[in-house]
Amino acid sequence: MKITVLSDGGWGTALAQHLCGIGREVTLWGPFPDYLETMKKTRENVKFLPGPRLHPALKLESDMAAAVNGAAILVLASPSQYMRSTLEKLWPFFRPEQHLLVNVAKGIEVETLQRMSQVCVDVLGSCRYVVLSGPSHAEEVVYQAPTAVVAAAADPALAEIVQNHFMADRFRIYTCSDVIGVELGGALKNVMAIAAGVIDGMKLGDNAKAAMMTRGIAEMGRLGRALGGNDRTFSGLSGIGDLIVTCTSGHSRNRHVGEELGRGRAVADIIRDMGMVVAEGVKTAASAHQLAVDHGVETPIISQIYEVLYHDKDPRQALEELMNRKARSEFDLD
Repeated sequence: MKITVLSDGGWGTALAQHLCGIGREVTLWGPFPDYLETMKKTRENVKFLPGPRLHPALKLESDMAAAVNGAAILVLASPSQYMRSTLEKLWPFFRPEQHLLVNVAKGIEVETLQRMSQVCVDVLGSCRYVVLSGPSHAEEVVYQAPTAVVAAAADPALAEIVQNHFMADRFRIYTCSDVIGVELGGALKNVMAIAAGVIDGMKLGDNAKAAMMTRGIAEMGRLGRALGGNDRTFSGLSGIGDLIVTCTSGHSRNRHVGEELGRGRAVADIIRDMGMVVAEGVKTAASAHQLAVDHGVETPIISQIYEVLYHDKDPRQALEELMNRKARSEFDLD
């Protein structure tokens, strides 16, 4: 079976390496031909996943038609805000009866407030779709650190295809049918990771971070339910599992953004210094805030992070307002 990974970012590269390592035929597509030529020569993705050598069997291809020709599975690994443009490049060569889409991007499109499955349908029409998500930093997966994720599809048979072809001794995959919940869990936890980073940057300690994470998963569940997700999903790998790793890991780009905010830096300067590395939670904060407003869902942490990112609110003021909200029962609105 040929598998094509669409995007040469860190996570796309790590998955391509993993799949090559378990004997799959893999092509990695990237949008910049010059950079792919550099990768071919150096056998390293120095911009997005520096360190590990690319697997000798991994093919690199900048031509979309050649990249997807003969592939049975297409892994969608572009950052969420670039997913539509990648799909538009794919559209002339997409064959719904041949190609199974496996999305690994974690975000909500800002302009449309669509999840990635909705963007796929919007651009490609009817398609077979699986979302693969969970606590899975590329920097660890590429070195075969034990990892567990979840594959979700409306048709259980499709999730099982991904389980069968992606699972390995150090990469365990569970299945479920809650596409909405898994997509939202992966997207919303990035906003909470920014909040966790703010706490670290302000040196507020472990109590504060534990409280934020716990109340954060409550918010994720509230908004997820309003949008059609299943309660149980948010207590699983794509919910609390991904929340834990993204809020606590030094690999987390979103936590890094929050940490710099907590130290007093401006968001524009932080993003500029990150270069081409994308922190999905920055855009998702705007999308999630608008979805919460549209559906009348109370999401105080998301709302405060949105204000910090987009209206220059002082993180200290945001913290004060969160801590001095009206007293209530722990499970009100949950």
